[in-house]
Amino acid sequence: MTTSALAGNRLILDRAPQNLLDRVAADPAAPLLLAVTAPDGHGRSAYLAELAGIHRRAGVTVDEAAPERAGAADPDAVLLVDDAHLLDDTRLRALRELVAGRRHRLVVAYRPWPRSAPLVELADAVRRDGQLILLTPFAREQTAAYLATAPELGRRPDLIEFVHGQTAGVPRDVERLARALRGQDLRPGVPAEPPRQAVLEFGPDLDDLSPDVRRLLVAVAAGVPLPVDLLGALLGREPAEVDALVAATRAAGLLGADGRLAPLVRRAVTALSPAAERTAVWRRLSEVQLARGGSVLPLVRALLGAGVAGDCPGGTLEAAAEEALATEPALAAELFAAASAAGRPAAVRQAVAATLAGDLDVALRLADRLLASATPSERAEAALVAATALAHRGQVGRSVELYRWSGAAPAAAFAAVGALAAGDPAAAAGAQADDRGGPPTLHASAARLMAEGVRDSLGGTPTAALSTLVQATALLEPDGRAVLLPDSPAALAALTAVHAGELDIAERVLDRAVASGIGGPLMARRHRLLRAWILMVRGRTADAAARLGAVTGQGRPLESRDLLFATALELGIARRNSDLGALQRGWGHALEAVVRHPVDLFTLLPLGELAIAGARLGDLDRLAPHLHRARTLLARLGDPPLWSTPLHWSGLHAAILSDEPGAADEHVAALLAAAPHSRYATVVAAAAASWVDVLRGVVDPVPVEAAARGLHEAGLCWDGARLAGQAAIRTSDRRAMTTLLDCARTLQGRSAGSRPGRPPVAGSDGQVADALTTPAAHRLSDREWEVAELVLAGLTYREIGDRLFISAKTVEHHVARMRSRLDCANRAELLALLRTIVAQRPDTAAGQPWPGGPTR
Repeated sequence: MTTSALAGNRLILDRAPQNLLDRVAADPAAPLLLAVTAPDGHGRSAYLAELAGIHRRAGVTVDEAAPERAGAADPDAVLLVDDAHLLDDTRLRALRELVAGRRHRLVVAYRPWPRSAPLVELADAVRRDGQLILLTPFAREQTAAYLATAPELGRRPDLIEFVHGQTAGVPRDVERLARALRGQDLRPGVPAEPPRQAVLEFGPDLDDLSPDVRRLLVAVAAGVPLPVDLLGALLGREPAEVDALVAATRAAGLLGADGRLAPLVRRAVTALSPAAERTAVWRRLSEVQLARGGSVLPLVRALLGAGVAGDCPGGTLEAAAEEALATEPALAAELFAAASAAGRPAAVRQAVAATLAGDLDVALRLADRLLASATPSERAEAALVAATALAHRGQVGRSVELYRWSGAAPAAAFAAVGALAAGDPAAAAGAQADDRGGPPTLHASAARLMAEGVRDSLGGTPTAALSTLVQATALLEPDGRAVLLPDSPAALAALTAVHAGELDIAERVLDRAVASGIGGPLMARRHRLLRAWILMVRGRTADAAARLGAVTGQGRPLESRDLLFATALELGIARRNSDLGALQRGWGHALEAVVRHPVDLFTLLPLGELAIAGARLGDLDRLAPHLHRARTLLARLGDPPLWSTPLHWSGLHAAILSDEPGAADEHVAALLAAAPHSRYATVVAAAAASWVDVLRGVVDPVPVEAAARGLHEAGLCWDGARLAGQAAIRTSDRRAMTTLLDCARTLQGRSAGSRPGRPPVAGSDGQVADALTTPAAHRLSDREWEVAELVLAGLTYREIGDRLFISAKTVEHHVARMRSRLDCANRAELLALLRTIVAQRPDTAAGQPWPGGPTR
């Protein structure tokens, strides 16, 4: 490392080099035989200069020129010879004689390469009779110590990480970058890339290199592993010659011991090498890799990072895009576009990649252009792209038409699935007749099983349908990331399982689909939304909201089908949390989502959830046309119990909220008619009958509790707890009320005793108090704590009663008692005091809020 004003003329050294300097400073006249070796840029010359300074300050003569004859050396002087690797054989032999004579103090510094025979003999002799010092790159702590000598840079952790990461600790490069940073405004943070001044300082170093070493550096700057045989083919050299070139590059301080370039050096090599030379090397490198059957994606990725991917030939870009398609379809689309610009016919593959990445605007634009002008094979693939994109945007009819027109192997099966989703069994049969066979690939086989599974869900048993769809999912798990799907078999299996009350199976299928990446990013959101849906149905609204936020917070707008599920999830979570404000805010977006995506078989779940929300808001009429289309669609399919049961269950609750007993009775009758078809339908039918009885004041605790527990076992945990709670507050039998309340709390995942985290302390009046968190005057019972939290949340007395399974009148009584106990003159004063004591309570967030009841 070169000393400088920046470094305060102080070397930053490891322990061994520093110890030697300390010994020489303590006794400059002591014998000294030393070899110092390191690549360029590691401080050889600076170390010798420090030794020279110590001796001169002690009055010792210092010679720095290697003699031609051993006898010409002054025995009283200290001989410091730098760059010994550049000396001729005569001077090296003279130095070897001085070592053998053991009369002279001698220090020799040299690079690890080149290593002539006389230099090897000299180095061996010094190591044998003296000491060898190896100068290494800075550790992070040494980089920090170097930067600390400059007040402008100091010891900022982010700056230390930036400098050390960019330079790999090579002292020369640390100094260059630090010097360039001194002129930068570092207050906003470290720069995104090194200053140009630091890059330009490598110009003389690169100019001094041989052409072969420069070509080697350009190749390594591509940032990919380069085995010796590949480098040999690239440079036209034998392996031994390649090894010599690598050693020379390392000795120049440009190539690390791991065979990589530090980011700063890599940037300098890329920026300062002649463009023609750089293009020729990288083009040749890609050609060699392709010829060897090797991966070119790492190379192209590195060139993209360097901003010079345009140097690659179109064939290389296309090959790299195919490699990236399964794991990074967005990158693949970018590379296919670059390949097309370079003259390769890659537009159809770009459309496929854009679809998998979820960029359906680009996919549809490219596909439409190809359908009008491409070759027949490209037109067929373009039709698959357009059909897939349109299916995700709710244009099922147009999607079916394109699938049937394309004639590709899986297209007939996908057309059949789409036709059944649209409620057109005749078109599904026609699409099935279009199946022209083709090779039984995993893709084609999975598509046929998808169609078979959907048909089974309409006329067969839920178990058979679910089994078939799960099998289809398993076929795509090994290699389904780059498969175009109008819908994934995992999503269809999950929907079937949810409609059948098999939520555990649905969760496992979706988790495997997410892990295996079936359908790429295009399908990933759908899988995650369905996973959130199951959490909502189970009553785990906080977890469902977190998963929903993770999906909607990704930046890219949701396609219409995913948007419909997302908005229904948002309102479903708000309804279960009795959050009327969120319901009102989200209702307009939900109506827009329904308009954007026409009703089909696979969107009945969100439509049913929105129907309940609409009834809760008194605006169900705006959904009436869509609900009518859903019923018509189901009628065309023969009213399959699997798909119609959840919609009738939602319709029942919408009718209850809308005070339409006649409509509620119709839904109950439909559910009772479907009961024999599956265990889930039986459970829901029993619960529906109990709901109607409860709302009419007929509360028989035994069947109500059985119905509530049946809902819980079927995965409808929130619905089960709500049924038991509503029955409890509508019965006049105190024992039945207690039993049903205990049942509701248990089903909601909460015991009937005191809230967790609060040790019960008996007060004089028997109430539970918390003596640790509030003064005695502010002690509230368990129930009053719950009421206080919900009052502060802005809920009405009726909403609080629905959550806590008590009447609105009882809530009002609790509020009045709190106001009296806390000696508050009015409601505003009570609210202010409650905010204070609730905020001080350590377990304010303990427990989950209770859901609202079925009435507004």
